Amino acid sequence: MIRCWRLDDSRQTLVLGSQNDHLAEVVYWGPRLSDSENLTTLYQAQVLDVTGGMLDQNPELSICPEATRTFPGQPGMSIRGADGSPLLPKFCFQEAKEEDNALTLTFVDKSLSLTYAASFTIDAFTHVIEAQASVQSEKPVHLHWLSAPVFPGPQFSDEMIDFAGRWCGEFQMNRTPWSAGMRYRENRTGRTGHEHFPGLIVPCRGATNASGHAYAFHYGWSGGHRMAAEELPDGRRQIQFGHATRVEMTAQKSFSTAKLYAMFSDDGINGCAVAFQRHLRDRVVDWPGGEMKRPVHYNCWEAVYFNHNLPELKDIADRAAKLGAERFVLDDGWFGNRDDDTQALSDWEVDPRKYPDGLKPLIDHVQSLGMGFGIWFEPEMINENSNIHRAHPEWALGGEDQILGRQQKALNMALPEVRDFLFERIGAILRDHEIEYIKWDHNRVLPMPDAAQTRGSYALIDRLRAAFPHVEVESCASGGGRIDFGILSRTHRVWLSDSNDALERLRMQHNAAIFLPMAVTGSHVGPRECHTSGRVFDIRYRAWVAAQRHMGFEMDPRELTEDEIQVLTDVTQWWKDNRDWTLRADILRLDSPDPAVIAEQQLAEGGGRFVVFAGKADTSAQIAPRPLRLTRLTPDATYRIELLNRADAPELSRGTPLLKSEALEISGAYLMNHGLTLPWSFPGTMWVIEGTRL
Repeated sequence: MIRCWRLDDSRQTLVLGSQNDHLAEVVYWGPRLSDSENLTTLYQAQVLDVTGGMLDQNPELSICPEATRTFPGQPGMSIRGADGSPLLPKFCFQEAKEEDNALTLTFVDKSLSLTYAASFTIDAFTHVIEAQASVQSEKPVHLHWLSAPVFPGPQFSDEMIDFAGRWCGEFQMNRTPWSAGMRYRENRTGRTGHEHFPGLIVPCRGATNASGHAYAFHYGWSGGHRMAAEELPDGRRQIQFGHATRVEMTAQKSFSTAKLYAMFSDDGINGCAVAFQRHLRDRVVDWPGGEMKRPVHYNCWEAVYFNHNLPELKDIADRAAKLGAERFVLDDGWFGNRDDDTQALSDWEVDPRKYPDGLKPLIDHVQSLGMGFGIWFEPEMINENSNIHRAHPEWALGGEDQILGRQQKALNMALPEVRDFLFERIGAILRDHEIEYIKWDHNRVLPMPDAAQTRGSYALIDRLRAAFPHVEVESCASGGGRIDFGILSRTHRVWLSDSNDALERLRMQHNAAIFLPMAVTGSHVGPRECHTSGRVFDIRYRAWVAAQRHMGFEMDPRELTEDEIQVLTDVTQWWKDNRDWTLRADILRLDSPDPAVIAEQQLAEGGGRFVVFAGKADTSAQIAPRPLRLTRLTPDATYRIELLNRADAPELSRGTPLLKSEALEISGAYLMNHGLTLPWSFPGTMWVIEGTRL
């Protein structure tokens, strides 16, 4: 007997099928099929032939491949009994629950008393499929590995794109050719990680940013993940995502994966990016009060570090407000005896030496300037040189002789008493002060991966959010070490990188936009000399790079010249004037013919206006700029195009392109097929082009 089910939106169809009560498999996933398509015929049509050197029948590439079905690749589950003996389930169909845009399939192995369930939902607006798997047992069992529902990899793909990185160098794209065997990546640091962002793009042959078919995946879990993209001996491909292996330390009766977010795009990588951006912004993030307020930030870290004193901070706040800041964030150094990073983590009480009258005088001053107030915490960490570690050394996660990270250990967030302590200490600060924002940091990897640690951290954030629903939370982990849809379902902003180097930021923001919308991506104007790279960039470049995302400043404003003050004030005002539409715009990566140019187009809802940021990252190989083609415009519409910062053209830009002197009125067809011819520019500069449909 063959059973089949389908989920559809306007762009794609997902068909699953099961024969002889076996686990279901994805029969079809791609462009939208006709409503009249015979699904049983599809199931039968996709069955592979058999030839010499093969089994008499090909095992299903199911949503949880089973070793007992002689499956030749990686199984979707590895589980053991309480005594350590391996369990090899053989699941059979039990029931299917079908609702609008949702499907849940349940299978059982009665002999082992195991139940496996897989759920799928499809979002008609964002085009994102959410898939999740769970396993239940009548007796406690040990879980080694459980994949979220397994999707097939497209056959018309030559490569896959995943993401690596490091501190101050997040979101670096890797391209790996498909070949026999497996691309296996696992992050065992206990957090999402700079090194292994849990995302995968599978472009089909010929796909670019703006055209072609592509498939994309993201695993929404903050505790480390495993990805396996495998090509089987028969040529079929499977894609598995789940928690890192062996992170469930105790036998339990119930386990589940995080959500796997997946989608098919028929307009290149940008189709994947727009789906992720919209889904995260409009479905995943729980905005305080339901409002997506995005004030301009000022963060004092790179101005004062640990050297806090009230008169200096007030002076800095005055200057930040004049530049256009709307929120002042007090970073590390306000608590305990925190004069450096060797001490006081977990002693979450205001330092009376630095703040003899508490934080209120600073908060009152900040608010008198029209700014909200935010504060830094690193709740999951502890210094050995702290009052709390001396009182409760057993609260630290890992052995006494472990290697420290940034002079600190992690707290064991699985312990209820640790979470209760943190809730009371952090809650006291939030109850006693008018605080609207927390920068929540996580500055070291864990001594060992443990899923209970992540669940404990989630529980603490959830409890604080429930108690203080007006407070916005930023996820920071040495920059971009904890960015995923799991943490973003309970936070509202991410700190993409500890690097404020505008060139590095330009590259990272460009790649991170495949997953992250503007509204959650913090980007700050750093100091003239970048503290992490030593490079020096003009204020115009630094300001426009920050204006691509949720804008802020993180430098000592006392270093600014009058010209720099004017430039930064003007760019900040432009950002404020446009944020109502740019925060909901789609970020589209442009296919630049010049590798030195990193360009994006932010297209408003409805397509009536856009802004293009074309950043110069290096010296071009050719003399004159190549035309930059735009995307997703209306071909027969006319657009008014204006170079916003034409006054920034250098003396070596000696020609007379019309864009340098006046606005253009030109068709969408021309802009998408020929493209904009921009003036010549130096490396380390940015052109900003505004477009309006007439």
